Amino acid sequence: MKKSLILSLATIIIVASSCLQNRSDNKTPDSSAPDKFVLVKGGTFINKRSNFYGKGTMISDFYIGKNEVTQKEWIEIMGSNPSEFKGDSLPVEMVSWYDCVEYCNKRSIKEGLKPFYNIERDKKDHHNTNTFDTIKWTVTINKEANGYRLPTELEWEYAAGGGRISKSYTYSGSDIADEVAWYWSNSGDRYLTGAWSWSLLLKNNNKTRPIGRKKPNELGLYDMSGNVREWCWDWLESVGTDDLIGRIWRGGGWMGADYCCESSFRVGYEASGKGPDQGFRMCRGK
Repeated sequence: MKKSLILSLATIIIVASSCLQNRSDNKTPDSSAPDKFVLVKGGTFINKRSNFYGKGTMISDFYIGKNEVTQKEWIEIMGSNPSEFKGDSLPVEMVSWYDCVEYCNKRSIKEGLKPFYNIERDKKDHHNTNTFDTIKWTVTINKEANGYRLPTELEWEYAAGGGRISKSYTYSGSDIADEVAWYWSNSGDRYLTGAWSWSLLLKNNNKTRPIGRKKPNELGLYDMSGNVREWCWDWLESVGTDDLIGRIWRGGGWMGADYCCESSFRVGYEASGKGPDQGFRMCRGK
């Protein structure tokens, strides 16, 4: 009896220790985190659906916004609202990659942080060979800065896939798109099925939705699948050529198919491009 009791107590201690460790990795609030940001603890990709699973790619700790940047947040910094669909709690859209790096710097300055980007508007980036990009500013980074920035593609996919507590979902937080994402089927007046059709989306009043209304992922991040496509820092290069096709966006949006909302889906777009489903979320270093 005594031996059985000792073994039971040992088991309880081990289980409790394991639970505390998991809570430390996942859900324990970080008092130093910026407001409305989540600390993503670094590691390797354990999401088996990730493009980087099994490649030994290491991610350092970083902070990422719980939500996509809203129109209210954009107006407070930039003074105007470029969005097609208006609403304080809606994600800002119709913003280019250049608009977003400007926002990051201006918000950093307003909050007393050192801007992360060096933006040279009068110097064309000769690395940028995309003929559709009409701006081509030279933008470099200040690695020592503590200001806001766009996530790298690696950071974005790591966070969307659940980080080191990933459950290997297809979408960010679920294997069922409708649980976590606003996309073409569910972002309008009625649920759409069958073949995708732009005219059908217009008649159905499809549009962006207020942030944070769907289920969050393992890290407590919302809308990383669907609502608006999210700009990343990195270039995506054309396959088989030296030409660049643009900066990477991830996560899919309200007008796109469900497969575009998969955490592993990746594509590029000219950095000067804008669309009513093109937005972003911010990061900061740890």
